[in-house]
Amino acid sequence: MVYENVQVAVENGIAVLTISREKALNALNTQTMLELRHFFGDAGTKIEGLKGVVITGAGEKAFVAGADITEFSGLSATEGMAFAQRGQDIFFLIERFNLPVVAAVNGFALGGGCELAMACHLRIAGEKAKFGQPEVNLGLIPGYGGTQRLIQYIGKTKATELLMTADMIGAEDALHLGLVNYVMPAGEEVAKAKELIEKIATKAPLAISKIIETVNAYFEAEEDGFEHEVSAFGECCGTEDFVEGAAAFVEKRKPNFRGK
Repeated sequence: MVYENVQVAVENGIAVLTISREKALNALNTQTMLELRHFFGDAGTKIEGLKGVVITGAGEKAFVAGADITEFSGLSATEGMAFAQRGQDIFFLIERFNLPVVAAVNGFALGGGCELAMACHLRIAGEKAKFGQPEVNLGLIPGYGGTQRLIQYIGKTKATELLMTADMIGAEDALHLGLVNYVMPAGEEVAKAKELIEKIATKAPLAISKIIETVNAYFEAEEDGFEHEVSAFGECCGTEDFVEGAAAFVEKRKPNFRGK
């Protein structure tokens, strides 16, 4: 698939995906969503030696300012359900990706952009970043998982307020509420995201993928997170990485994990 709106640059095992529709404030149109689906469902799984993925937006104004309203303003109820389901399915691919995915939020992350950031495992905000779910201003609600993930990150009370008022919050408030992991000076978001991925890459790869699985299981209705943890723990015990990690601990040296 030839990408038109998502620029992919892989360096030192880290893929940086830049949503590149700067004139539209990087709004998520159908083509952009299909490119994200292709990367996380296909292309990204085939990059040899990949350590993790960073998602950011082109320019200095926006990470992603929302979904492209020109594509859904005339949808019927049935079409709207299909539109939202497609978006949720794509964002689940990101959330369930077996390597760390970090959002480097360099500006407005509104509507679908906030939902995209929340689908990532970690979030780095630039000091000028703004977050919000303003869908009620259009007579809508978030459709790409925003009503669910915002509650998971910041709690029901504040999430309900932000969802109903459509208020935006800045980077420091997002940090205080637990929506983001770090706030950085403008322009340093991607570097911090890469730093985190490099740190995670020194750990056992299979264990990291199981962390992603078990954390996600906590929020999935059909899953018992505790049972999933028991199963994942047992699977980790049967790996070469566990043998190496235990030996390295006893021998007081750094482990040499091989992802086996």
